[in-house]
Amino acid sequence: MQGIAGKVIVITGGYGVLCGAMTQALAKAGAKVAIIGSSQEKADAFAQTMKGEVLGFGASVLDKPALETVYQHILHTWGPCDILINGAGGNHPQGITDRPMMEVDDLTNDSVKTFFDLDPSGFNYVFELNFLGTLIPTQVFAKDMVGRKGCSIVNISSIASFKPLTKVSAYSGAKAAISNFTQWLAVHFAKTGIRVNAIAPGFFLADQNRSLLTNSDGSLTPRGQQIINQTPMGRFGSPEDLLSTLYWLLDEHSAFVTGVVIPVDGGFNAFAGV
Repeated sequence: MQGIAGKVIVITGGYGVLCGAMTQALAKAGAKVAIIGSSQEKADAFAQTMKGEVLGFGASVLDKPALETVYQHILHTWGPCDILINGAGGNHPQGITDRPMMEVDDLTNDSVKTFFDLDPSGFNYVFELNFLGTLIPTQVFAKDMVGRKGCSIVNISSIASFKPLTKVSAYSGAKAAISNFTQWLAVHFAKTGIRVNAIAPGFFLADQNRSLLTNSDGSLTPRGQQIINQTPMGRFGSPEDLLSTLYWLLDEHSAFVTGVVIPVDGGFNAFAGV
């Protein structure tokens, strides 16, 4: 990776499965990496396992004053942020239907949660965590990027932003908003020297979806098997599969690349199913 050594990189959700792999790789490449997560204890514990310069911070991506405190700490320790990776996100049970497609009889079946049973509070949670959880950290950490060379933002979208996934309407809508916001920011910041791009992972096994896609014995659930059947490469992604795309987006040789959303999905988005 050209020019990563010595860069100050902030990663929200930085001790999660996917962004944790990014933290490890970037620290190994010589960057100074600050990870932000909701738990100070988990952030500290993860940072201590890393080789290189890694700091852990516990703060909500929705709490601007808390993020500004983190910003001041990083600024006084290492200097201004060069790269921001907005990796915090997630879903909520109240934004998920029981079935991919509703049947007429479901309307009178109290045991089936349909679209009409979804709680708006679940949607609010998902949109705040994913969308505002990208907007607010960007407001806090990107201001110092303005007018400086080699600065960029990478948002984490989802394959669900291209094709809304059945059952998870809140998550699909929120990630579509992230992709749209990435393009908006790329245009808005184009004359300031800040590049803004996004990675859209396909299906990767993580803490949030492991029980949905696999059984306790490691075998696939029906939904997990359906996903594998729709993925031409025939497997789930591993966190390391995201790294080459991240390296490319951050590399100084990609200085003319901004406003793109790159699927890393084993061909899922390209496959029509027939």
